Amino acid sequence: MPSEIEWLEFKEAKSTFNSNDLGEYFSALSNEANLKGQHSGWLIFGVRDKLPREIVGSQYRPERVSLEKLKHEVAQQTNGITFQEIYELETAEGRVVMFQIPAAPAGIPTSWKRHYFGRDGESLAPLSIQEIETIRSQVSHLDWSAEICHQATINDLDSDALQIAREKFLAKNRQTRFGEEIESWDVPTFLEKAKLTRNGQLTRAAVLLLGKPEAVHHLNPHPAQITWKLDAEEEAYEHFGPPFLLSVEEVFKRIRNIKFRIQPFNQLIPVELTKYDPSIVLEALNNCIAHQDYTRNARIIVAEKADRLILSNIGSFYDGTVEDYVLHERTPERYRNPFLTQAMVSLDMIDTMGFGIRRMFLTQRRRFFPLPEYDLSGQDRVQMTIYGKLIDENYSRILMEEQDLSLIDVMLLDQIQKKRHVDKAMVQALRRRNLIEGRYPNVYISATVAKTTGQQAEYTKHRAFDNQYYKDLIIRFLEQHRQGSSNDFRSLLIDKLSDTLNDRQKKDKVRNLLQELVREGKIENIGGRGRGACWTPKSRG
Repeated sequence: MPSEIEWLEFKEAKSTFNSNDLGEYFSALSNEANLKGQHSGWLIFGVRDKLPREIVGSQYRPERVSLEKLKHEVAQQTNGITFQEIYELETAEGRVVMFQIPAAPAGIPTSWKRHYFGRDGESLAPLSIQEIETIRSQVSHLDWSAEICHQATINDLDSDALQIAREKFLAKNRQTRFGEEIESWDVPTFLEKAKLTRNGQLTRAAVLLLGKPEAVHHLNPHPAQITWKLDAEEEAYEHFGPPFLLSVEEVFKRIRNIKFRIQPFNQLIPVELTKYDPSIVLEALNNCIAHQDYTRNARIIVAEKADRLILSNIGSFYDGTVEDYVLHERTPERYRNPFLTQAMVSLDMIDTMGFGIRRMFLTQRRRFFPLPEYDLSGQDRVQMTIYGKLIDENYSRILMEEQDLSLIDVMLLDQIQKKRHVDKAMVQALRRRNLIEGRYPNVYISATVAKTTGQQAEYTKHRAFDNQYYKDLIIRFLEQHRQGSSNDFRSLLIDKLSDTLNDRQKKDKVRNLLQELVREGKIENIGGRGRGACWTPKSRG
């Protein structure tokens, strides 16, 4: 059996393993794999970490579903990366769990809870400043967007895109020291000032943002394309190429953005909203353009579902975590395409202060909609979902009535309405403030909030009616139809029972109600047990 090296670690982990320790090893082995030129690092449970090296077996997270959840848990505390794969080997000596950890991406050390770890011999240690800079320097000369397109000329730029770019640049810089000069600049001067050229030569960034559609050959073999795909009751798709400055507007026009109204509690005038806020969609789409890894030869995808948009770009979440930008207003330190990013900033397409993500969350909150959702589980892809439909009216009405809720509170309630996992301690904090109730993990909006927001009906759906209500429904059904089977009564009651019950519990509930009515002498079973069971009103003779 091999010895431990910087990117390989053995642990016995016979039954459990501290989650924070696992995260620190993830960071360390990922960074060491990068520094040693390995594709992956490995953390192996169920093997003695001292000589003689022997398999001892591990019962760490014995169920596969629990191991798969670990991928999401790790991604939440790293800079968006997680295990490539988790393997389970059953040997004569016991179970071995092998965690394949991806090497840190070029230019981005892998963090755990905002700290970088490495190995000092066989010990875990903070990653040294020198090692951090070694990883960060790996892309200092690899900015794809800054490369010059040697055969491209100003004639390859779209005239409409160029005119709009000048207008955007002027609007952004009108109050600066050179604001009055901008309109007098010739095209080469403007392009240089807007950071689209280098020494007078067009860059890939310039062709992406302002190039004519037929100028895309200057970017070969890298496809510069945004694909809109309708995947609802109808299906359609369309591809959009440069100039991206104009293409983002064309993509948005393809999205069906209908208007509808919602009625705030205790207000006579309804609120009119569009399905999607244009600023959110354009911000998200421009972020995809800025952060796409164009070297991977892939498209940006905008998938339109019936009730949501799913935007995805190739390349891991580049710097920090989503929560950093939403809750802590983090300013990114590094960018995948620095030259392209600066050009987009100069044309007022994005900002570089990290406010864009937070702004999207706040806008959805003000609209009373579910918050945007990032899926970073894919090693080389960022996927963002924008909801265009209310999920739980209770959530939306709380946002209307409780304007002083903190953003973290709103994020937690949003997770609850989406039936996502929420830490038990967080749930308890919400419960103490009477925002939720129900038995963990099946929690929902509390009675107090539901009554405050006029949502007694929605609350009753979770709380359920008393048994007499259900019995009366059964009796009325039999009075009308004279007899009924188990399936009849399940169909009658299943959607009226509490949402906190699972399918099995709902079926048991219906069976118990029928048995109670038999004992009370109100109905009788004339068909026997099982599928043949059939009930009628009890004869009164």
